[in-house]
Amino acid sequence: MSAAHRPSLALFISEPSRALIDYWAMVATSPVLLRAPRGDGHPVLVMPGFLAEDVSTALLRLYLRTLGYKVHGWRLGRNLGPTPAIMRGIAARLEEVHRTEGRSVSLVGWSLGGIFARELARARPGLVRQVITLSSPFAISDLRHSRAHPVYRRLAAFHVDPDSLPRHQDLRRPIPVPTTAVYSRLDGVVPWQACLNAPGRRRENVAVYGSHLGMGHNPAVMWVAADRLAQPEGTWQCFRPPSLARYLFPGPEVTAAA
Repeated sequence: MSAAHRPSLALFISEPSRALIDYWAMVATSPVLLRAPRGDGHPVLVMPGFLAEDVSTALLRLYLRTLGYKVHGWRLGRNLGPTPAIMRGIAARLEEVHRTEGRSVSLVGWSLGGIFARELARARPGLVRQVITLSSPFAISDLRHSRAHPVYRRLAAFHVDPDSLPRHQDLRRPIPVPTTAVYSRLDGVVPWQACLNAPGRRRENVAVYGSHLGMGHNPAVMWVAADRLAQPEGTWQCFRPPSLARYLFPGPEVTAAA
């Protein structure tokens, strides 16, 4: 794996415009996206990224709902990091969705939301069907490599005691449920190398073209989420893009281990 570095300034300052391109790409490819595998009705809990709210995942949740899933937002307001309210709230929210739906829950987390999703799955694997992370730097070795670090540091006074959080080297440890890490080499916020699963059983990495801020409405990301969620419970195979959507993925588009 390449050494992780802070994303370039050019990639960072172009994030908003590239996120807009991701949006229009989604609009243009919507006929293809609607041909994705249909869901089995199981619950999906979607977690927003750092400083974002449920509104940021609205298009992704609408898309997954259209495919037949029972999709839930996290309902915890703005993601300010590991505040006491959020750390208590995400566990309670998972338990609530599981209890209401009566089935194991798939977790989809964007950026920091994906790190939270992984740790929920590690703590409560019996409630979680699978985890899909979107540009989530769970393998980051130095927080200064993230362009979001200055803001995260300013909010540290509101976070739980650092000693109560997993260490960086523990965050990257494999989780006990199937997991797919979606990443982009054009990410302008976090180093893409920090968003990758280590090789192993029931974990994979899928590369897409796109920005960090556009992950929630990137057409390739949406296709991957639909494909992964459509797998029958208890089974798992590595992602392979179908011919009609292959142009959405760089090559080689997937690194995985069954």
